[in-house]
Amino acid sequence: MKQFKIIIEKHSDGYVAYPVGVVGAVVGQGDTYEEALADVKSAIACYIEVFGKDILD
Repeated sequence: MKQFKIIIEKHSDGYVAYPVGVVGAVVGQGDTYEEALADVKSAIACYIEVFGKDILD
């Protein structure tokens, strides 16, 4: 399983998370750090399901 470095930023209205080095609109958001992290993990899984894991190499 490939590992990703994920950046999570705190904004005035919640948190935004995104993986470093993944091309495309793979972003997660949430009211808490944990929600944003879970959301971006889900987005990465969806991205891989749609485009295939070869797109990440």
